[in-house]
Amino acid sequence: MLKSPRFMLIASLLVETGLLGMPLCNRRPDASPAAAQAATARPDAGAPSTPEAPIPWPKQDLPPLATLEGPAIQAAHAALQEVLKRFPKEFEGQCAFSARALEVVIGQEAGWYFVRINRRVDRCPGFGPRVTGLETDWFELYAVSPEGKLERYPYQP
Repeated sequence: MLKSPRFMLIASLLVETGLLGMPLCNRRPDASPAAAQAATARPDAGAPSTPEAPIPWPKQDLPPLATLEGPAIQAAHAALQEVLKRFPKEFEGQCAFSARALEVVIGQEAGWYFVRINRRVDRCPGFGPRVTGLETDWFELYAVSPEGKLERYPYQP
């Protein structure tokens, strides 16, 4: 059984080489890797892919936002999902109660990942800069053990 970091490395290599994403039997022999990638590309969840708003595909390598280990990403995802579950259901679908209004900070110490989630409603349309003063102390802190167990810091925002 492959460990998570090894699996993610192998999967990313397969995606980069174009071997993962489209079955080999469906590929045309004359198709370029760019054409194969365009055929298997999935639309971005944040913006609809319509003829009016074409996707601005990059022409060169993208600068990374961050380079993280697979377990750090899994820890951040688990903490983010936990925070989203805690939001009131009646506000579901509103930007202020979505992942768009959250900022994730990840750290590691003694084998544990620590994930702090800050609320940033100023990133939502219709909220001005004045809102950030009200939200500066809202955060949730989670610890993720080396075994993957998620624990919330006993603080109530």
